[in-house]
Amino acid sequence: MTLRLEDIELIKQLKHRYMRMLDSGDNDGLRACFVPEATIRYEGGSYLYEAGDREEIIGLLSQMQNNQYVGMHLALMPEITVLDDDNAEGRWTMIDWAVNMTTNRETQGAAFYQDRYVRRDGEWKILHSGYVRAFEKVEFRDRPIDLHSHLFAKFGPPIDTGSLPK
Repeated sequence: MTLRLEDIELIKQLKHRYMRMLDSGDNDGLRACFVPEATIRYEGGSYLYEAGDREEIIGLLSQMQNNQYVGMHLALMPEITVLDDDNAEGRWTMIDWAVNMTTNRETQGAAFYQDRYVRRDGEWKILHSGYVRAFEKVEFRDRPIDLHSHLFAKFGPPIDTGSLPK
C-alpha cells in the first residue's frame, strides 16, 4: 500500500510540474514531463490540439509562450489509479485563464483531463494527456487588459501576431 501511495504522490507532483512548466515557459522542464512517444489531445470549445510525439507537443505548447500571452492552468481534484508497477491513469479537473494581448481575447474555463502515465528509469512520465472542456468562456475586450506583472513580457520571445493561437 505504501508504494502505491508514493506513486500517487509522485504522479501528482508530475502533473503539477507540467502545469508550472507550461505557465512559466520552461520547455526543457516541460519536455522532461513526457516520454518521447507521448501524445496529447486537448479539445476546447473553439480548438482541438493534437500531437503525436514529445517534440510535436513541445512545439505546439510553446506557441503560447511569447510576450503577447499570459495564462494560468490549475490541476485539481486528482483521481489516480496505479494499474501496476509501471502504469497509471489519472483524472483531473483543470481551471484556466488566458489572455492573448494582441487580440484582447480573454479565455476562462474548466476541463476534465484523462491522462496515462508510465514509469521509465524509475520516474513517472506522461504517456498521454487529454482533456475535454466542461466550459469555455471567451470574451473580447474593448481595450487592453492592464497587467502590472507579466512573466512572458520579461523573457518571452516576441512573436508574429498572426501566428498566435486564436
